[in-house]
Amino acid sequence: MKLKFLVAAALLFAAPVAAQEVKIGIAAEAYPPFASPDASGNWVGWEIEIINAVCAAAEMQCVITPVAWDGIIPSLTAGQIDAIMASMSITEERMQSIDFSDKYYNTPTVIVGAKGVEMAPTPEGLAGKIIGVQASTIHAAYVEKYFAGTAAEIKIYQTQDEANSDLAAGRIDATQADSIAMDAFVASEAGAACCEIKGAVADDPAILGLGIGAGIRKGDDALREKINAGIAAIIADGTYDKITAGYFASSIYGG
Repeated sequence: MKLKFLVAAALLFAAPVAAQEVKIGIAAEAYPPFASPDASGNWVGWEIEIINAVCAAAEMQCVITPVAWDGIIPSLTAGQIDAIMASMSITEERMQSIDFSDKYYNTPTVIVGAKGVEMAPTPEGLAGKIIGVQASTIHAAYVEKYFAGTAAEIKIYQTQDEANSDLAAGRIDATQADSIAMDAFVASEAGAACCEIKGAVADDPAILGLGIGAGIRKGDDALREKINAGIAAIIADGTYDKITAGYFASSIYGG
């Protein structure tokens, strides 16, 4: 009887342990071509494929977890998710409350406005204009700093899609957002009919950040190192470029 117990115990402790799930938070609001739900409700896009590739390379069992954008950092710090991979810029302000992985892309910030309307992406060029931006983003912070003194009004939206819709309808004059997301908008049927990219705003790394990285809870160094290793691995083995080629004409990794 004692021998049977020892054998059973040995088998129990030798049994493989299931990998712990890592909840990767993404914005619940669609942000094509990076992340958006398809007709079946499954999340697809460049960033979703990058998340899956990073997790596979790091040998992590990841679960995509949509969270409202304006609550995504509180969800991380409260332990409801383990990391954020939602086109979140690495900024000094955010680094006060969370840590970041290495960057996994970096693209310019642009102004989009109505076709045929002269509009430079500067405070002078946007003087008297109504500018729309998404709430709780680096773009909202940038517009408040640089354009609030000259713009007629700054309208805040919960999603970039809402700002784009109001721009197409003529309810605002311009919007500011990431260049890749705006490339997708102006290439869409609604965007192509109304709007064009007016140019990139002057860079301000303190606001616009140092590229896009995965947000990690302070002190979770083990997870940050795993994600960094996954990012490095997919860049080294060509997976990153292969995924990117399916969405963009050139690399978006940035300098």
